[in-house]
Amino acid sequence: MPVPRPRVALSDLRDTVARLERHRASAARKALPFGIPDLDAALPGGGLAMGALHEVAGIGADIQHGATAAMFAAGIFARIEGKVLWVLEQHDLFAPGLAAAGLHPDRVIYAHAGRHDVLLVMEDGLRHRGLAGVAAEFSGRISLTASRRLQLAAEATGVTALLLRRPGPSSRSAEAEIAGANAAMTRWRIAAQPSAPPIPEAPDVPGLGRANWRLDLLRNRGGQTGSWMVEACDASGRLDMVAALADRPPTKIPRRHAAA
Repeated sequence: MPVPRPRVALSDLRDTVARLERHRASAARKALPFGIPDLDAALPGGGLAMGALHEVAGIGADIQHGATAAMFAAGIFARIEGKVLWVLEQHDLFAPGLAAAGLHPDRVIYAHAGRHDVLLVMEDGLRHRGLAGVAAEFSGRISLTASRRLQLAAEATGVTALLLRRPGPSSRSAEAEIAGANAAMTRWRIAAQPSAPPIPEAPDVPGLGRANWRLDLLRNRGGQTGSWMVEACDASGRLDMVAALADRPPTKIPRRHAAA
């Protein structure tokens, strides 16, 4: 008597194949190193995953304008060849600041969209393989479904997506907006810090040099979370360890493995 074969729904088979293809694409995904060994070691692949969705927010007074988040994104795209689509929700982006972080104005295509259309424009941009990346300002919460669509679009084309978070119309804090779960590979929080004093013997004199940032990696799929004190992006888009810390032995920072 022949053994009955289990029935496999075609939709289940398609889902299985899709998962395998996504896993293969993830394994082959390129990474962009930051050039800071301790930071790169925390990230799977030794750097920021290309062709993926990443979430970035400022903290404190900077949240309202998103300057540090924009500079961080500009520094990343400065080191990737190709055009960048920048989706604006408001009209307050200081474009020359992007150039200071290495992203030349000729490389940037600006698109203004209302809050309800930002994610749609971003997804459409991610489906164009000719772009180096897409940055989009977004206020309010993003659903798991919407973020998943952005992640899948980035995976399909290899275009890197940076979602720059700003407070929603009824919220004073972007931190509240990024508290929920979504499909982003990483979630960053950036806080501006005082620059080092120009004269070591006069620590009360305000620093005039390169800005300092505290980078908090709040979510890191398949990697580790942590915090780092760095110098802001230079004219080539690169970060550096804060000069006062560069010659010291590495400080162990408590971390935890992020959920996959």
